[in-house]
Amino acid sequence: MTTFQELGLSQEVMKAIERMGFEETTPIQAKTIPLSLQNKDVIGQAQTGTGKTAAFGIPIVEKVDVKNGAIQALVVAPTRELAIQVSEELYKIGAVKRVRVLPIYGGQDIERQIRALKKHPHVIVGTPGRIIDHIQRGTLRLDHVHTVVLDEADEMLNMGFIEDIEAILSHVPTERQTLLFSATMPDPIRRIAERFMNEPELVKVKAKEMTVPNIQQYYLEVHEKKKFDILTRLLDIQAPELAIVFGRTKRRVDELAEALNLRGYAAEGIHGDLSQAKRLSVLRKFKEGTIEILVATDVAARGLDISGVTHVYNFDIPQDPESYVHRIGRTGRAGKTGMAMTFVTPREIGQLHHIERTTKRKMERMKPPTLDEALEGQQRVAIERLLNVVETENLSFYKRAAEELLEEHDSVTIVAACLKMLTREPDTTPVKLTEEPPLAVKREKKRGGRPDSSTRSRTKKRRMTAH
Repeated sequence: MTTFQELGLSQEVMKAIERMGFEETTPIQAKTIPLSLQNKDVIGQAQTGTGKTAAFGIPIVEKVDVKNGAIQALVVAPTRELAIQVSEELYKIGAVKRVRVLPIYGGQDIERQIRALKKHPHVIVGTPGRIIDHIQRGTLRLDHVHTVVLDEADEMLNMGFIEDIEAILSHVPTERQTLLFSATMPDPIRRIAERFMNEPELVKVKAKEMTVPNIQQYYLEVHEKKKFDILTRLLDIQAPELAIVFGRTKRRVDELAEALNLRGYAAEGIHGDLSQAKRLSVLRKFKEGTIEILVATDVAARGLDISGVTHVYNFDIPQDPESYVHRIGRTGRAGKTGMAMTFVTPREIGQLHHIERTTKRKMERMKPPTLDEALEGQQRVAIERLLNVVETENLSFYKRAAEELLEEHDSVTIVAACLKMLTREPDTTPVKLTEEPPLAVKREKKRGGRPDSSTRSRTKKRRMTAH
């Protein structure tokens, strides 16, 4: 596993990445970023959901000279949805360095785009038709571009954009770096690579087996402010033997661990800032059962080898489907069943659907439990403990005292008092968590998404002549 820290990135980019909650690279990022920083051409064969936007976005931001007002990088994407999504992520990566990113696509007022182009963006993310439109109008000059990215090239091929891509590349300096990403490698894509790329390195990332069969997967739609109370109620009802709660950032993990302890749960946090000794000590306590809840970031999830985890709670929805599979894969091991609950704010439902589509598995909706249900759950735990003592312990020493009690009180009252003593009633001690903004919504994307209007007629004509 590689952390971003090991890639020798600038302070500004590191700060932005940490803000986004990234700590450890995905396989495509670990392989692509170093090659790209050495200005090598790269063909990345990877599915959506593998973290490829950051794989090309981080080197682009690193190489942009913010003092230079020219367009220095161009990302070509097949649909307006993807163009918007990529530009949002690049904007976040470049926020500390103040890199200006502009998406341009069909269906949006062209005059507005022309005005935005006059404000000297450093990076353009656009759909093929609208990029060509601007080149022909003379409103988009690409003669200072040092990096070109062709994202989801196979989608662009399916939509009939190959000629457009060739036309765009003919307007970019030949002395440039080209990165091409595609889930599949059909011949026309290979030909583009041969013609327009200079000895490209192939980076191949296998799509991992996404389904995790032994895990019951649920989601709860909850507002950010109510997440913590819902989490503690679930813990009271489900009474997990060992549970992992995942948070998006280090700050989130620290605050959650503290809040859980405040409410009487034995919890500790683990993330990339901990020393190796502290990390091992927390894991040892967790494996031994001294702590019942481990709170962790994604970095802690990768490579964690813990058996016996019964429940996983995604307090914050993961960044991508691969992280989701990593997280929930901590439970349901060695043929045992496990449970995974994912908290989703109303604005993150799109991200939930994206995970479901990629993992090809629907999550079941779970109703957030009430305070009364939490109390019932704790009562059940108390009854189980009581029955366990009845069945396994020698009680002869206590029977005389029990008979005396029963002379003065009825049996139901006595048992009720025992249960009350044993039941951990839901704790409502107020806790303060810093609110995390929702993840940028992944837009629903039909097969190939929507081509931008300026290319629709051209694609149609081309397809008609092809038949």
